[in-house]
Amino acid sequence: MTNDELIAFLKKNPISVGCGIISLALIGGIYFRAGIVPAAEADLAQKTAEADRYSSNIKNAGQLKEQHDTLVGATKEIDGRLVRASQLGVNNQYFFKLESATGAKLVDFRQGGLIAPKGGKAVFSPVAFTVSVQGEIPQLMHFLRLLESGAHYCRVQTATCMAASGTSKRMLTLTLNLELLGLP
Repeated sequence: MTNDELIAFLKKNPISVGCGIISLALIGGIYFRAGIVPAAEADLAQKTAEADRYSSNIKNAGQLKEQHDTLVGATKEIDGRLVRASQLGVNNQYFFKLESATGAKLVDFRQGGLIAPKGGKAVFSPVAFTVSVQGEIPQLMHFLRLLESGAHYCRVQTATCMAASGTSKRMLTLTLNLELLGLP
């Protein structure tokens, strides 16, 4: 086909030729844009997730100052109730104060070492104590109540109560193996 014949064909069928050119352009555009759509959708999903995260951070940050102050206060309270394993005199004094407050007689008192935390590193470690107290039932119960609600976090591991030897029938000896939450 020569140039003159081609020009004559275009002049005879202008609508058909125009529609064919537009169809080819559309097919080419769809083909080239087909790879861009999934990438654009992935980018949109990522930006939407990031915007949602920012939105929730802004919403949750509203009370951040109050929550921080609450945590600082709780940490100070916990620190005040911890036992220091290296401060033997202070630890002894705690039990002597309990003895004087209850009227029970402290027969034996021994501080063990720190108990290794289970499952890795821990900030706090329990400090073991063995305590024997002699007194009447109300005195011993008062001693236990003061231990449980006292200045330090206490966990009684074992308790043995028996009649005190060489004393009246009303006197009992309470032997406790307990742990106080503490620091090295």
